[in-house]
Amino acid sequence: MDEFRTKSLLSKEDFGEFFEEFKKAMENPAGGVGGEVSLDEIRDYAREIVEKEIERHAADGLGMVDYALASGGGMVLRHSQPYGGGVWFLNRVSPEAWKMIRPSFGEPGQCFPLKGRSGFIEIRLRTPIVPEAVTLEHVAKSVAYDRSSAPKHCRVSGWLQEQDSTDSEVGSKKMLLLTEFTYDLEKSRAQTFKVESAASNLVDTIRLDFTSNHGSATHTCIYRLRVHGHEPSSVPMLEKQS
Repeated sequence: MDEFRTKSLLSKEDFGEFFEEFKKAMENPAGGVGGEVSLDEIRDYAREIVEKEIERHAADGLGMVDYALASGGGMVLRHSQPYGGGVWFLNRVSPEAWKMIRPSFGEPGQCFPLKGRSGFIEIRLRTPIVPEAVTLEHVAKSVAYDRSSAPKHCRVSGWLQEQDSTDSEVGSKKMLLLTEFTYDLEKSRAQTFKVESAASNLVDTIRLDFTSNHGSATHTCIYRLRVHGHEPSSVPMLEKQS
């Protein structure tokens, strides 16, 4: 019981394994374990698992801080041409772009569509952070009408710029590659990818480039992009990289 209590989340397979071990222990109490584990203990532990899962989903689904969240101070700076609408002007930010940095709650259509199979978005974070992971979301297979518009091959970069600047242009030598990944339609709708490089560098602006999608020739939908990490513990870290 102690071994399984230390796990943050118990999968169906883990619980099945635990249950089989429990039955064996009850069949062989001479092992010294059978008398120590009761059905009430299993019920209590199952209740703990459910409560933790509910709490995790109540905490924005992942239980991790999102520094790109619009309501927390995140802001879309630039993006490629939106799908549909009228004349598009470069560097203009669509009033619908905020959908990419707020919860969609998995509702089909609550996304920001970009024209074509490739494009980009740039987001200013609420504060400089040391990035640790990014999460890209699309609509779940169980409720989707069509998921061919989901981005597929993606690259995320980041950099640190002046807080009072709205110009997101940055020299290539300052831009850090954070992660490259493929969004898999067979996995969960919210997929998290760890930052593999530049883990100790501060960034306050990130850019997502997608170079393909899952089949749509007309548009690619971004439901939500999250950025996870931690804030620097001291001001000198900021000064060191300025």
